[in-house]
Amino acid sequence: MDKSGGMCCHFGDLTKDMFLGEYTHSLDAKKRIILPSRLRDELGSRVVLTKSVDRCVTLYTEEKWAEFCARLDKLPDIETRRVKRFLFSAAFETEIDSQGRILIAPKLCEYAGLEKNVTIIGVGDHIEIWGSDAWAGESRGEKADDIADILIGLGF
Repeated sequence: MDKSGGMCCHFGDLTKDMFLGEYTHSLDAKKRIILPSRLRDELGSRVVLTKSVDRCVTLYTEEKWAEFCARLDKLPDIETRRVKRFLFSAAFETEIDSQGRILIAPKLCEYAGLEKNVTIIGVGDHIEIWGSDAWAGESRGEKADDIADILIGLGF
């Protein structure tokens, strides 16, 4: 574990450019959080935050955000209009400051129910920021059998 309570997130080249682990941090009065250094190393200096359908805040590197947008743009507009409105209207670009903090827009905090304690999780190509109570409920609700069924359905 690292000093913030998260699991180590790099296992050599196998997971290079992947965000892994779970970290508990606090949101300050100005709606900023310190990103774990293990995640920060892969982020660059600017990130894009937006809301997720899972009622959390999703964080993308500029590169991954551009890839995500390009994938959306390849789909017929009639199918993506509502998705684009949902994601782009809430999107917020921010810089990582010299102390490793990012500002989370108040509307995103409100949407995700972010108050004092937050949990930051690596999800492969992006990061999610959850209210710690919401994440505890979400992660408790994941049953191994349900995950196994999903993996089997995907061919794993």
